[in-house]
Amino acid sequence: MIRSVAARLDIALDAGLQPLSRRPHDDGRLQYRLDRRASIKDILESVGIPHTEVGGIVINGQPVDFGACPGHGDRIVVSAIFPPQDVTRPCRLRPDPLPAVRFLVDENVGKLAALLRGLGYDTLAARGITDARLAAMAHAQGRIVLTRDVALLKRRQIVFGRLVRTGIPDRQLQEVVGHFGLTGAHRVFQRCLECNTVLTSVAKADIDHRLEPRTRQYFNAFKRCPTCDRIYWHGSHCDRMVARFRGLGIRIAMEPEPPS
Repeated sequence: MIRSVAARLDIALDAGLQPLSRRPHDDGRLQYRLDRRASIKDILESVGIPHTEVGGIVINGQPVDFGACPGHGDRIVVSAIFPPQDVTRPCRLRPDPLPAVRFLVDENVGKLAALLRGLGYDTLAARGITDARLAAMAHAQGRIVLTRDVALLKRRQIVFGRLVRTGIPDRQLQEVVGHFGLTGAHRVFQRCLECNTVLTSVAKADIDHRLEPRTRQYFNAFKRCPTCDRIYWHGSHCDRMVARFRGLGIRIAMEPEPPS
């Protein structure tokens, strides 16, 4: 019986991907033993690098997509995504762009949801669902998955995602804003911080019976969430959140009306 000889690949990872590799490497270079036909996507993920973190792949000097199957002696150069990542424009690795920037936040970075909603981004929070269902939601609704779970981002249905590096919510927000180039002036507090629904203006007379005396006395402009019926107005909590955003270097377009 003749045994097939395993192929050996020379893989070079750029600096942005090296910390994700589970295999030892010499300044980003590693030798990979391949004993079966496999796509470069599968090879990289077996090393520990989710496809969502990869910005470019070159095999023997030629750019390729995730479906390419390298062979013995091939030299592979893998680069990280260079910010800002524009998810609304097609590229070789992701030919089908998203129509808009919309997020799906995993439970392990759950505090990001309210912060992104505060900046006006359509952001769903994944609570109590399986990874399979989360991936299906991201695919069906065209959302960017934010998580600290490497295994989740290896799921084929997830095309756009970010492996959040830090565990501090404010730093996570800075990371996401910087990575996806969300640097324009934000019109904050357009969405419910609790359920993500776009807020609508409501007459003070319609909610007067629900207001505390001091709120009734000092505020006249209100918004309401059509889904959860929560009421928002421009109070001290609003001012603190605006200061928080600005302290992180995030631009605010105008002084917001809600919430508190």
